[in-house]
Amino acid sequence: MRNRLFTMRDNRWRERPGSATIRTRRITKAGPVPDRTSALFCNRISVKRRRDFGSPLGSQSEIPVTQAAILVLEDGTVFEGESVGAPGLSVGEVVFNTAMTGYQEVLTDPSYARQMVTLTYPHIGNTGMTDQDNEASKVWSAGLIVRDVPRRPSNWRSQVSLQDWLIQRGVVAIAGIDTRKLTRILREKGAQNGALMAGDIDVEKALEAARKFPGLKGMDLAKVVTTEKTYTWTEGQLDLDANAFVSVPAKFKVVAYDFGVKTNILRMLAERGCEVTVVPAQTPAAEVLALKPDGVFLSNGPGDPEPCDYAIEAIKTFIDVKIPTFGICLGHQLLGLASGAQTMKMGHGHHGANHPVQDLDSGRVMITSQNHGFAIDEATLPATLRVTHRSLFDGTNQGVARTDVPAFSFQGHPEASPGPTDVGPLFDRFVVLMEQAKA
Repeated sequence: MRNRLFTMRDNRWRERPGSATIRTRRITKAGPVPDRTSALFCNRISVKRRRDFGSPLGSQSEIPVTQAAILVLEDGTVFEGESVGAPGLSVGEVVFNTAMTGYQEVLTDPSYARQMVTLTYPHIGNTGMTDQDNEASKVWSAGLIVRDVPRRPSNWRSQVSLQDWLIQRGVVAIAGIDTRKLTRILREKGAQNGALMAGDIDVEKALEAARKFPGLKGMDLAKVVTTEKTYTWTEGQLDLDANAFVSVPAKFKVVAYDFGVKTNILRMLAERGCEVTVVPAQTPAAEVLALKPDGVFLSNGPGDPEPCDYAIEAIKTFIDVKIPTFGICLGHQLLGLASGAQTMKMGHGHHGANHPVQDLDSGRVMITSQNHGFAIDEATLPATLRVTHRSLFDGTNQGVARTDVPAFSFQGHPEASPGPTDVGPLFDRFVVLMEQAKA
């Protein structure tokens, strides 16, 4: 019964929806929506037993009872599938990500706070889950939307299956829907607010929740996802042969603002000889300067950069004292705002691991990892900022550098987790600026 659903159309069991039978409907008028889910879905399906391939050989675990799930967009579109996560209701901005791998890093990336991620690659979960690949201590994504979840992860590092991992962490997720159609909607109409509901289905309630979500414009999420306490990071990159993280002797002291920092970013700094002190997003500049750092790093993060006035004021101070500063993602946008530029909300943003970006200084084209819904408006750049990188997808700004102080930033994710490593040398550029400042 695991892969079968009950339909009102033919009043009988049929196989789980495939490409020709995936069901989507549209709520075309306001008002009460008939709750026909009691007839559309069977709430109780027999439990089967399987081998848990993320556990020691021979151990057994039960597949959870299959439950119905729906995704409802604010425009009234309803996608019907099955739950592959925890039961409940979750709301957020629905976006799509084109990466084929790295789904665990995506789900635990704080930059995805209040966003439900649609993964365009059809088979998600092949490699299972491992604690070593978490980008944060918890799941920040508001939900997961996929076409298919394989039942057997195949990876020597896997500790648990994707579905079990989602259930354990209370993440609402849906599978068995037409993710291609959903992606076309998001591409043509832009990112939409949506609601994921699993278990006890109420389409009207889900639609109401989706339409009540305020959206990310004007939402300050950096202070929501940031660390509560300052801490030191020295762990470098993972040595796969030793299956352990290595440490490199520290040569520089770097203060990293946590606006939603990913652990792999901290590892790349540590790998280059940086002792990293991670501070909360609202830490005043005076407290940072009291630590006497060689450089300041402005991390990635979720939400709208404009409400982060506390960060903008701190960055202005770092510019005034001419301390080497490097920002990525949200940190890139904040450097732009602190320099006098403005930011804008994008239609559907950039989310994926295959975005071409051109380095305007060298002419080189790099394939980059991206995750942002806001961008610096190049038409508002002051004379002290010059454009260094530009997207070849839509021409939006991807990098800036100050002309008067040692500060620069990049919109994408040079740590490539997941994604290519083409932009990794930007960390080396930051190290060079610190070396020059110390000379």
